[in-house]
Amino acid sequence: MPATLLLLGVGAISAALLILALVVLPGGPSRVPLARLDPSVAPPASALAGAGAAAEAAVEKVLLKRGRLAAGAAALERAGMATTLPNFVLAVGLTTVLAVVTGALLAGPLLAVLLLVLVPFGAKLLLGFRAGRRQAAFADQLDDSLQLMSSSLRAGHSLLRAVDSVSQEAEAPTSEEFARIVNETRVGRDLSDALDEVAERMGSDDFTWVAQAIAIHREVGGNLAEVLDAVGNTIRERNAIRRQVKALSAEGKLSAVVLMALPFGVTGFISVTNPGYIAKFTESLVGYGMLGAAALMLLVGGLWLKKTVKIQF
Repeated sequence: MPATLLLLGVGAISAALLILALVVLPGGPSRVPLARLDPSVAPPASALAGAGAAAEAAVEKVLLKRGRLAAGAAALERAGMATTLPNFVLAVGLTTVLAVVTGALLAGPLLAVLLLVLVPFGAKLLLGFRAGRRQAAFADQLDDSLQLMSSSLRAGHSLLRAVDSVSQEAEAPTSEEFARIVNETRVGRDLSDALDEVAERMGSDDFTWVAQAIAIHREVGGNLAEVLDAVGNTIRERNAIRRQVKALSAEGKLSAVVLMALPFGVTGFISVTNPGYIAKFTESLVGYGMLGAAALMLLVGGLWLKKTVKIQF
């Protein structure tokens, strides 16, 4: 028996080396087709790339028909995601299908239905989280950006050159937004419109003041550097108050997250460890009523907690 296994192993290794020599390793100098050297000829698309493009076009058509293409693209821009909306929708859809199939195989239809709801909702929460974090970073960097702009103006640079200096020296996302302003003005868009769009996209009242100050300066003139210094000082004081409020409300926000995640975590754990226990809720009308009441109370509690920890100042 050992001799037989040794012979089989040697034969398998020999066959693998033969395949490597004949198929993988090049047998001689290869020639590139002349068609690939022509820049005007597009390379042939693979079947997978063609299927992906067809799916993306179909999703884009559906979104355009329902009027959600512009709003979804704006949400991706606020979140700082470079992907297109059809690609994002396809990724979320494929992830949802995979999660539903996995949940159905592991714990039955209840977990599959739960994942069918949670995965798209989680994708929406991800966009909101990334957009909120990006907007908060923009607000934290705004006072430094205004100082850089005022310094550039005092050095004798033009307003557009001062904006360009911020796009080169500041950190993301401020550099990305200011670079977009510069690019849009270079192709003919009015500077005030570009500034207003950034203020709306970033949800920043402070930057709205900056845009208004710049618009007033372009109409009536004056020392814009001093105006930006005054606005920057006001923004700096508002940021200090906002950070203090954020620190004081951090415990309440953490409690809200734990309380909202606890029912889903307990349900998922019991669905995996004891599916029969959870299945009792789907065997009668009373069980469905209890699930509906629990979902309603969870929604009301979540909205209440969100209103409690959201501080307006």
